[in-house]
Amino acid sequence: MHILMIFLDGVGLGADDPQTNPFAVADMPVLTALTNGRRWLAGIGRQQSERAIFVPTDAGLGVPGRPQSASGQAAILTGRNVPQLIGEHYGPRPNEAIRKILAEDNIFKQVVAADKTAALLEAYPPRFHEAINSGKRLRSSYQQALHEAGLPLFEESHIYNGDALSVDWIGVGWRKELGYTDTPVYTPWEAGKRLVELSRRYDFSFFSHWYTDVIGHRGPFEEGVRILELFDGVMAGVLEHWRDDEGLVLVTSDHGNMEDLSHSKHTENPVPTLIIGHGKEAFADGFEKLTDFAPRIQTLLVGQGVGDSTP
Repeated sequence: MHILMIFLDGVGLGADDPQTNPFAVADMPVLTALTNGRRWLAGIGRQQSERAIFVPTDAGLGVPGRPQSASGQAAILTGRNVPQLIGEHYGPRPNEAIRKILAEDNIFKQVVAADKTAALLEAYPPRFHEAINSGKRLRSSYQQALHEAGLPLFEESHIYNGDALSVDWIGVGWRKELGYTDTPVYTPWEAGKRLVELSRRYDFSFFSHWYTDVIGHRGPFEEGVRILELFDGVMAGVLEHWRDDEGLVLVTSDHGNMEDLSHSKHTENPVPTLIIGHGKEAFADGFEKLTDFAPRIQTLLVGQGVGDSTP
């Protein structure tokens, strides 16, 4: 049993509006096949197909206001109602209170404590590491959780060696945005295949794609459509190479954003959760909110769950 979690920052279930919601128009045949032909929109409800279960997931956790990245990601990784504990939704990066909660326990720490392996499968360029090490930049909640477990953030060499992927899966960003000329570039299908291959090295692996949240804040609409269609191609590679009996693939988000480009703020919409693989029915049983991830993952990988799973 191993688990691959694919995290899409800032993706919710919004209105069927082709003017404001990229999910209403993007060509996503692979993903919609997993949800019985239904687009990932408000009102989709729970869906079960041969390979997957889809669950609209509560990101608000009973706390008023728009969910935010730091507290939402921490809720996913700890199973604790972090917004309730700190009295607000908070982000984008964790404050001292959230960092303390992540230091107390999180999925990465649980896996390592059980003598199992875990990794964050994307790599970061030298200037990112320099900013973190100098204190000029705070880690995100998932990066902080990794750090608290004593695990490294991958770097440039891991991109060249094929031991990690770039945040855009296919590697174009390292060339277009960072100025590299010889880093690997993959097709979406190849990136999905590579993601599965890398996940097999670890008991728990996490891949974070934050660009969806950037699009949610800045647009444009066409870029939202492009990235969803790219992700659909990545998932084609994932599904072709993932053996359902080897464990679970989980796809989810921390809050809504990109599904409503009529404004630049987060939304209060539920987020999508896709559960693929052996044991999906048990994992989905009673699953409703972001705090439901950690106890289930830890039960599968460690034998016991943590987190208060408070509504």
